[in-house]
Amino acid sequence: MRWSRIGRLLAPLCVAVLAVTGCSPDNPGVPTGEETKSGGSVTVMEMNALSSFNPASAAGNTDINVKIGHLTHSGFFTIDNSAKVVRNEKFGRYERVSEDPLRVRYSVNEGVQWSDGDPVDAGDLLLAWAAGSGYFDDVDPVAGTGSRYFAAAADTTGLRSTSFPELGGDGRSITLTYASGFADWETAFDVGMPAHVVALKSGLADEPALIDLFEGLPKGDPVRPAPKPELERVAGFWNSGFESTTLPEDTSLYLSSGPFVVQEVTPGVSVRLVRNRAFEWGPEPLLDEITIRFAGSAGAAGQALATGQADMATVPLAAAGEFRDLGPDSVTVTEFDRFAYEHLDLTFAGVFADERVRQAFLKTVPRQDIAEAALGAGASLQDSFVFYPSAAKYVETVAANGSDAYSEPDVDGARSLLAGATPTVRILYNRDNPDRARAFELIQDSAARAGFNVVDGGLAAGEWGAALGRGSHDAAISGWVGTGVGVSHLPQVFRSGAGSNFTGFANRNVDRLLEEAVRHGDQAERDTLLAEADAEIWRSAYGVPLYQARGVNARVNRLGGVVPGSGPLGVWWNVSEWHLERAGGR
Repeated sequence: MRWSRIGRLLAPLCVAVLAVTGCSPDNPGVPTGEETKSGGSVTVMEMNALSSFNPASAAGNTDINVKIGHLTHSGFFTIDNSAKVVRNEKFGRYERVSEDPLRVRYSVNEGVQWSDGDPVDAGDLLLAWAAGSGYFDDVDPVAGTGSRYFAAAADTTGLRSTSFPELGGDGRSITLTYASGFADWETAFDVGMPAHVVALKSGLADEPALIDLFEGLPKGDPVRPAPKPELERVAGFWNSGFESTTLPEDTSLYLSSGPFVVQEVTPGVSVRLVRNRAFEWGPEPLLDEITIRFAGSAGAAGQALATGQADMATVPLAAAGEFRDLGPDSVTVTEFDRFAYEHLDLTFAGVFADERVRQAFLKTVPRQDIAEAALGAGASLQDSFVFYPSAAKYVETVAANGSDAYSEPDVDGARSLLAGATPTVRILYNRDNPDRARAFELIQDSAARAGFNVVDGGLAAGEWGAALGRGSHDAAISGWVGTGVGVSHLPQVFRSGAGSNFTGFANRNVDRLLEEAVRHGDQAERDTLLAEADAEIWRSAYGVPLYQARGVNARVNRLGGVVPGSGPLGVWWNVSEWHLERAGGR
C-alpha cells in the first residue's frame, strides 16, 4: 500500500492502467457502442495547486502533483480501484527470477521514450533505484550523524536491502537482489524521473556519466560516514530541481513518458495537458485534452460545475451539498470510501519534546466533534494508526492499543499535566480545506481551556504541503491516503528518519516491528507485529488519528468512463477510459 498525504503520495509512480472486465481491448472500460467517440476536452476541478513535477520527492509528493504525475509518467504496473496490482506489459516486464535469494528482473520494452525522444532505459531504472533505496545513505537518524541524499517520499525499508543492481546488456533492464524476503516486492519499484535530465542538471556530462558515478560509489556506512559531493549534487537536483508552480522555460523539467504532456500552466489557477501522440506503451486515452483547475474550495468547484466551467470535481464528504442541487438530469454525484484517514501529528522537538506536554495536548483534542463536523452526526472515529475499521484485526487492536485514553477531551487531566504552564503551539494545516480549518478551530478552542496558546499556522493549498518537513510548526493536521496494497506504507511514515516522517518520531522498537512486518510472508504474523507497533505509537503520544475519509465525486452526465477509486489517484486511476458522448469540446 502506498500512502499519500491528502495530499502526499509515498510511493514510486505507478501510472499506466490496464484491463477491467467488460471492456473494449484497446481502451478497457469503454463501451463499444456508437455513442462513444475519441477526442474532445474536459475540465476537472481539484483542491490543491501544482508545486512540483517530481511527485516522488518528499517535498513534491502532494495529491495534485501525484495526479499530474500519473498523467505524464508510465511504468510497469498500476493499482486499480479494487486494490489489485495490474501489470502494464506494453511498457515492460518484471519477474521474480529467484526466491532464495529474492531476485527481480525489470526490463523496459524497446520504443518506450520520454517526450523529448530519449529512450526510457537502464539509466532511468538505476536512478529510480538509487533514489528509492537509500543505498548510498550513511545517516544515523538517532545519533544525528551522516547524510541522507535522496529525499524520496517512499520508504526505503524494502529496496535498501538490495545489493547494487545488475544492469542488463540490452541497456533497458536491471536485476535487483534482496538480502532477505520482502512481502511487497511486486510494488516496491518503478521508473521515476529522467536520468539524462538529472545528469545534465547536476553537472555531469551525460547519462552514462551518471551510471559511472553510481557504479563507482561505495554503499553508505552509518558507522563510518563519508562525504559524496557529486552524489550530493545529483540528489539535490532530484530532490528540488523539478519544483515549480509555473511552466518552466526549460522543457526538460517537465518531460512526459505517459499518455499526456503538460502544455500550459497558469500559476495557482490551472494546468492544461494535451494527448501525447507518441504514447503507445499503455492504454491510449480517448480524450485529446484535460484542463485541471485548482478550485481551492468546494464552493468554487460546485460553482464551476453549475456554470458549465467544469465537467467534474471531487471534494470531501462535507461538501456534498455543493453538488446536490445541481440536478440528476445534468450531474451525477457519487459518494465513495477512501483508503485514507485524517490525523493530527505532533513534532518531537520544541514544545513537544516533553512527553507530558504531548499527552496534555492530545487530551484536549475533541476528536468526535471533528469527525462529526466532517462526516455528520454519529460519525465513527478511527482509533488505529495502522488498520482501517474494515480490517479483521482492527477491533482487537483498538481494544489493546491505549487509544481509549484520548477518546474524549479531558481538559482537567491536561491542565494537571501542564502544572500551570501555558505552552504555545503552532498548528500547520491547509487553510483552503474547510474540514481542516474547522478541525483547527475546534482544537484551538478546546486546548485554550487547558492553558495552551494555539497559533494559527494555516497556509494556502499550494503551500502547506511543502512546509511539513521544514520545522516551522509544532503540530499538523493532515491526512494519508494509500492504495490498499501491501504494508510498506507504514515504515515510510513511522520509521526513524524515513522520507515521510515529518515529526522527528524515532522509536527503535517501532522500527524493529515494522521492519519485521514488511519482511514477513504470513498475514497473521504481520498483523500481530503491526498491532504491537500501533500500541507503541499510541504510548509515545505521537498524535491522534481522527476519522476515515470519504469522498464525493460530481461529473456532468455527458462525461463517461469515470469510476471513483479509493486510492491516492481517486477518479484519475482510469483516466484513459474517460470519454465524451460525442467528440469535441463542451
